[in-house]
Amino acid sequence: MGATASAQEMSCDDFASKLSQALSPDFAVEFHSRLSQEPQIFIDPALATHLASRYSEAMPHPPRKSAPRVSGITSLDVSHAGETYQINLRRMASARRFTLRVRAATQDVVLTMPTRGSLNEAKSFANRHAAWIGAKLRQLPEKIPLKPGGFVPLRGTLHLITHCPAKRRGVWLEYAASSGGSTPLLCVNAEAPFVPRRVRDFLIKEALRDIKAAVESHTAKLGVAPCKITLRDTISRWGSCSSSGSLSFSWRLIMAPHFVLDYLAAHEAAHLLHMNHSTKFWATVARLTVDTARAESWLKSNGSSLLRFGQD
Repeated sequence: MGATASAQEMSCDDFASKLSQALSPDFAVEFHSRLSQEPQIFIDPALATHLASRYSEAMPHPPRKSAPRVSGITSLDVSHAGETYQINLRRMASARRFTLRVRAATQDVVLTMPTRGSLNEAKSFANRHAAWIGAKLRQLPEKIPLKPGGFVPLRGTLHLITHCPAKRRGVWLEYAASSGGSTPLLCVNAEAPFVPRRVRDFLIKEALRDIKAAVESHTAKLGVAPCKITLRDTISRWGSCSSSGSLSFSWRLIMAPHFVLDYLAAHEAAHLLHMNHSTKFWATVARLTVDTARAESWLKSNGSSLLRFGQD
């Protein structure tokens, strides 16, 4: 796999130690995510995610006819201890109570409410729990910029972002044999303010190359072909398959070990034959990869931490 072939293998303990040194030690936070739980495989246990701690309250009574509705209003502000927090509103027909959730991936607050809920009741509910909102926001893990001196995982191995303006153009990788160190380097020749953008562009380019190769390998075995392959920066799913046969993946999969990326490629390729999660679908996935359980476990334990890298 080109660049990965020369990369030194790093144990889980080594990886956790290096990441712990690179990041702030206290990242524990309760939040709801499809990408959480299970044993720690990739990162420090302090970075593991847990089910959301949330406030909820049943609708106390039908709103008065004169009470303003939320129609057209997508957010509201609440204040506590000198801080003002923006609360995003989400009306759902299935909601039977007011619910607050602090999302770590997007670093925001969502208030879900019944369709018949009023803006006054929503704001009252948020105000009553403003202290909780502030506490949860302060507990959120810090975002990790892609700047020189920082670390970013590439194919499951931490790389040190290094500004190299005097060397060759572009972005390239250097490993122990050439760099003289034990940590792989992700070298960037660009003006300092543009280094984060160059690193992000490089990761997306590498992701597209690896994902295309994996998808082509799996679809060839199935005798099918995708309509197209696109990369996105999603927060709720790592891959998807449309009814038209288009496959979409998160470019952040390039940060995970290759077996995780390969599993997601096999998963979405199988959807080209079965647009469901039936027994036949999983049997097809099993024909393509033996890493289903391993990859799913890795994503549940570590997937949400990948969303922190490269966020402004």
